[in-house]
Amino acid sequence: MKPITVITKPFPGQKPGTSGLRKKVVEFQQPHYLENFVQSIFNSIGPCDGHTLVIGGDGRFYNRETIQIIIRMAAANGFSRLLVGQGGILSTPAASCVIRKYQAFGGIVLSASHNPGGPSEDFGIKYNAANGGPAPEKMTNEMYQQSQNIQEYFSVESEDIDLDSLGKRQIGDTKIEIIDPVIDYADLMESKFDFPAIAGLFAGGKFRMCFDAMHAVTGPYAREILENRLGASKGTVVNAIPLTDFGGGHPDPNQVHAKELVSRLKGQNALDFGAASDGDGDRNMVLGKDCYINPCDSLAILAANAKLIPGYSGGIVGIARSMPTSRAADRVAASLGIECYETPTGWKFFGNLLDAGKITLCGEESFGTGSDHVREKDGLWAVLFWLNLIAVKQLPVATIVSDHWAQYGRDYFTRHDYEGVNSDSAHQMIDRLRQSLDELPGQEFAGLRVDSADDFSYHDPVDHSEATKQGIRVYFNNGGRVVFRLSGTGTEGATLRVYCDCYEDSPTRLAQDPQEALAVLIKAADQVAGIKQSTGRMAPDVIT
Repeated sequence: MKPITVITKPFPGQKPGTSGLRKKVVEFQQPHYLENFVQSIFNSIGPCDGHTLVIGGDGRFYNRETIQIIIRMAAANGFSRLLVGQGGILSTPAASCVIRKYQAFGGIVLSASHNPGGPSEDFGIKYNAANGGPAPEKMTNEMYQQSQNIQEYFSVESEDIDLDSLGKRQIGDTKIEIIDPVIDYADLMESKFDFPAIAGLFAGGKFRMCFDAMHAVTGPYAREILENRLGASKGTVVNAIPLTDFGGGHPDPNQVHAKELVSRLKGQNALDFGAASDGDGDRNMVLGKDCYINPCDSLAILAANAKLIPGYSGGIVGIARSMPTSRAADRVAASLGIECYETPTGWKFFGNLLDAGKITLCGEESFGTGSDHVREKDGLWAVLFWLNLIAVKQLPVATIVSDHWAQYGRDYFTRHDYEGVNSDSAHQMIDRLRQSLDELPGQEFAGLRVDSADDFSYHDPVDHSEATKQGIRVYFNNGGRVVFRLSGTGTEGATLRVYCDCYEDSPTRLAQDPQEALAVLIKAADQVAGIKQSTGRMAPDVIT
């Protein structure tokens, strides 16, 4: 092993977003670009001597090459032990599980989540801290500062490590263990849920389900848990082999990108249950026969029924939801007499609440649900929670959902995404909204009067940090709410997200189509922001 010091200079724009640094593959392939950012991580968290680092990713294009670079740099920076997922694979929740189980210093997770993969598509890298969760904002700010002042990075000359064979390797004083990426996570799931009860669902073949892994990272996990441990029939997990380009698909588990799965849950021969997960395994979509479960409702229903699940039988201490998520979970929390925290979008904001023991369950409207078992949202965990709930209640999904609405009322919710819009136009629209906040109350749009409007800010009750400009909120006199924000998960242009939600408790109006129930609110949202004029789009690209 020969140490190497490489002289370099900063690249502009290496600022991690809510889920790390995401760019096109070709940007990461620039000489020194990846190495600069990795060294900036190590400089931020160092000294690294004697510590353990977890490394893995979702298997997308450039995953394996990146891991070899990180291994050499980690050795040069003094890490004594590296735990690397076999084949370079580790789902995001599994990486969190491994970090926590082996008390690692932290981990590097390679993923652009639900974004497409391939030579001309997206890549991402993020650091997870010792608690298993995404690096907090203070840490990511330091990484960015390091990246803008970097002058050198450190590596070693060595042969590539065999990533496909389990076992131990060594580079100098650094021990490298290629670990089974599935077993630790699968064992954790078995400790949380009643596997015999879930297995009973599949016995006899009466209960039929499909899990669409979307040729992303969750395939091996779902096969081991659903088919091998729980006895679901072979073929229950489809698109199960992780591919570098996700089979040419878009690994985002929603009704648009998982339309084949959605079609199997409709009609005369519909399956009883369906689910999908995304590129790195942290998101989920769950479906029943002729029943789509909105992620906001999913969080609320799981919270309301948590005591029925072994891992949560003692009750939950609190709930947290991202600000754009509907207020359905708030109603459950009020009924249970526990706190419900409203945080900015980004899973890292849940970490402090989880570590402080203030919450047990948390979720985002963007198909993310999780609990205190790890420090990431967890797609397969949510699917198992639903299966356990179905097994206990012995009711179809649609009945579980309608029973919840009958008890708590329904928070109609929709999100409209305008993807790849002109960034300048999108930011100008948000700036205009921000400047008009004081003038909006009292004005009417589409027949609705604005009661109040603000720009959401968050005071962390644990570390007392502040997060500002987290989304424009407009409240109307019918109890409805519209939220406008720009997403930080894309790699080109801007993604405008518009969220509409409104509460309904009339028993005769709980089964409407959300787009119909929210039609006036959707129209008001366009008028408030001038969406069509600002984006040039007559309709959103994705509706969830």
